[in-house]
Amino acid sequence: MAADPPGVRLMIGLWHWLTSPATWSGSEGAWALIGQHLGYSGVVMGLAALIGIPLGLWVGHSGRGGSAVVNLVNGMRALPTLGLLYAAVLVIGPRLSGSAAFQVPAIGVLVILAVPPVLAGTYSGIDAVPPDAHDAATGMGMTGWQRLWRVEVPCALPLILSGLRSAALQVIATATLAAYVGLGGLGYFLQLGQGARDYPMMAGGSVLVACLALVVDLVLAGVQKLVVSPGLSPESDSSDR
Repeated sequence: MAADPPGVRLMIGLWHWLTSPATWSGSEGAWALIGQHLGYSGVVMGLAALIGIPLGLWVGHSGRGGSAVVNLVNGMRALPTLGLLYAAVLVIGPRLSGSAAFQVPAIGVLVILAVPPVLAGTYSGIDAVPPDAHDAATGMGMTGWQRLWRVEVPCALPLILSGLRSAALQVIATATLAAYVGLGGLGYFLQLGQGARDYPMMAGGSVLVACLALVVDLVLAGVQKLVVSPGLSPESDSSDR
């Protein structure tokens, strides 16, 4: 009898790996690693939002530095993440002790990755507010601060949240690199599988990362649908046309 093709063997091995109780239990099981992955990603997204959203609001509202933001965003997206991670660990790690020697550089590099889409989404959203809305707010006697929070931010909210969703997907996908400096997460399966040439484990880790990113994006899409005014959603624009 002929042996199964490699692709079939891989799919069978992947199914066995995903359905094995050993895959999901223990401190190095899938559930624990998913928790670690979400924890790192949540910290990174919180820091990226604290940096990117205020800066994007200021640039979009003031109209200053728009071209600089575009160039900065494009430049930061071109950075080699893995190389930057290793460089950060080598430079910053010796100055810290314990797990912080690896956590701080890894989180810092992921924040650098997450800030550009958050900043770009926020700036684009504020910049795209119709001039009529500015004129109406000014005519009502609103101050610049009131115009920002009562008019510009609500109108820009769809693009701001789109930037956050894009950043979240990138962070979840790239956080797998944290395993290469000993921080765990779902990248542990990729690293361990590569070392042991366990290709079903590597494929399973990739599937879990993809599923986690999909679930997070669906959750954020639901949040976006709840907080964005129906009149600003793309669905309402297409129905009006």
